[in-house]
Amino acid sequence: MTQPRILVDADACPVKDEIYKVAWRHEVPVTVVSNQHIRVPQHPLVSRIVVSDAFDAADDWIAERSGPDAVVITADILLADRALKAGARVLSPTGKPFTTSSIGSAIATRAIMADLRAGGDQIGGPKPFAAADRSRFLQALDAMLVALKRT
Repeated sequence: MTQPRILVDADACPVKDEIYKVAWRHEVPVTVVSNQHIRVPQHPLVSRIVVSDAFDAADDWIAERSGPDAVVITADILLADRALKAGARVLSPTGKPFTTSSIGSAIATRAIMADLRAGGDQIGGPKPFAAADRSRFLQALDAMLVALKRT
């Protein structure tokens, strides 16, 4: 059995501190991937990877290293799809898991919204990040790591 690990799409991730807390409790290594230097705690379980600023460089790095032993934290639907195809478990910063059964509708909704924006429609963005999202994320990540350790 391989050690579970967490891969974080970190450039706009609002729950990095929560990830560290859960990872330390479970003794699971965390890799924080970004296009720019991001401060991370000096801890033996936390590593930082700074990729180039090329389009999707962080996504590519994470997708190439995803697998059945990984939990990927991202709000990026296309990265979530790539990670799921690699066998990873994927969680959004709001605590909503991406699954093989839900990713298709998420991709379709993303495409519809992009078409609406391209057509000039004024549509709102996502809801503001709330304390309930943070709480839901903590519970979901903890449950995901427990389940991964059991497999």
